[in-house]
Amino acid sequence: QVHLVESGGGLVQAGQSLRLSCAASGRTDRIVAMGWFRQAPGKEREFVATMRWSGGSTYYTDCVKGRFTISRDKARYTVNLQMNSLRPENTAVYYCYAQLLGSDYKHWGQGTQVTVSS
Repeated sequence: QVHLVESGGGLVQAGQSLRLSCAASGRTDRIVAMGWFRQAPGKEREFVATMRWSGGSTYYTDCVKGRFTISRDKARYTVNLQMNSLRPENTAVYYCYAQLLGSDYKHWGQGTQVTVSS
């Protein structure tokens, strides 16, 4: 099992930036990927970005490319999401996830609210 704790959400104006962090604990030695999804009110949870833990490959949903950057601190088992040029449509609860070796199951954090005002 892996336990995930997100931080860094908040209320900002359009065009501003936020940095989300997610710290993992537990069976961190089995992590193969970590990343972020988000869920806006009335919508399904959607993929935002992910990073392969060993090689560092990153993948983003098209609408955040060039504005969001995912990074990791391997020593601290932390993944970050730097969000620049935020837009009102980026308003959502952002969830960190971790995937462990040998499983497609995603472990989730509790979520952190990001609100972007126009």
